[in-house]
Amino acid sequence: MTRAYIAVLPGDGIGPEVTEAAVRVLAAAAEVYGLDLECERFPFGGAALERCGAPFPEETRKAVLEADAVLLGAIGGPQWDDAPRALRPETGLLELRKALRAFANLRPARVLPGLEGHSPLRPEVARGVDVLIVRELTGGIYFGRPRGLGETEAWNTMRYTRPEVERVARVAFEAARRRRGHLTSVDKANVLEVGELWRRTVSELAQAYPGVRVEHQYVDAMAMLLVQQPTRFDVILTGNLFGDILSDLASVLPGSLGVLPSASLGEGPSLFEPVHGSAPDLAGRGIANPTGAILSAAMLLTYALDRAEAGRAVEEAVAQALAQNPTPDLGGTASTEAFTRQVLEALYTKA
Repeated sequence: MTRAYIAVLPGDGIGPEVTEAAVRVLAAAAEVYGLDLECERFPFGGAALERCGAPFPEETRKAVLEADAVLLGAIGGPQWDDAPRALRPETGLLELRKALRAFANLRPARVLPGLEGHSPLRPEVARGVDVLIVRELTGGIYFGRPRGLGETEAWNTMRYTRPEVERVARVAFEAARRRRGHLTSVDKANVLEVGELWRRTVSELAQAYPGVRVEHQYVDAMAMLLVQQPTRFDVILTGNLFGDILSDLASVLPGSLGVLPSASLGEGPSLFEPVHGSAPDLAGRGIANPTGAILSAAMLLTYALDRAEAGRAVEEAVAQALAQNPTPDLGGTASTEAFTRQVLEALYTKA
């Protein structure tokens, strides 16, 4: 049995608390499903600034590049808001993604049974929502050149190449093939040449995935449909700018950021982290919701270690724990520790 090496970056605020919960669940899944995992913790973000003088110190950089996967808690806090940009935790996060050469961000948004009342949508609309947004991370208008800011004019360039579109589209097609076989590609091809290239490339690549049904939507229509008919969608593929907006829109569908995981995949080790921030006001109180971190560990099992059955088992254990007694942000009374124990008990019981 080959040992999988996981670099764990607990981070700041509630990061260490929720990450510890996720590591415990990973260890339990390894025991139940016969995996050999080694998890080692390294400083990152504000904690690394305090300890090492840099948000992404060299020892952490070396570790993540040698890892099979990276599990991140959360970073940041008000004490670093006025620091020079190079010494902010968020700068470390950008450097981490660059070091890992991550080009595809996966953000699932699922309304778990019994939690429909927390969604801003009507329960009958929210029930059964289960979408996965695949966002291109390294191209588009955020990185296109030329760009600039003058006294009376500013300019940015939206630019994509066919290989950039193809590589992120393959991630989305593979995800759709593992899920319900439906891919929605989002662009603005009616007014943007970049959108025309995006749509043509996705349509041509679809020929290699005959089991996946493909539809195309303009981004403005997609924003409307995502809140009107969210259960209509399975995997949603889009570029950097549109993905930024749509993934934030989708994140409100479950009603709590605390339950949302994410993965960033690329040419190096994959990065897994909850969507929520460091929530320093909750740190040390024992009430942080570890669901997003635990579900990020489930994504790690599925996408980094190719153990989808273990990932599904963790997801089912989380759903059972949420139905039993969630944390206070979801109307329950479970502490971080108590909720984690519920997940562990459900996981072992299932085995």
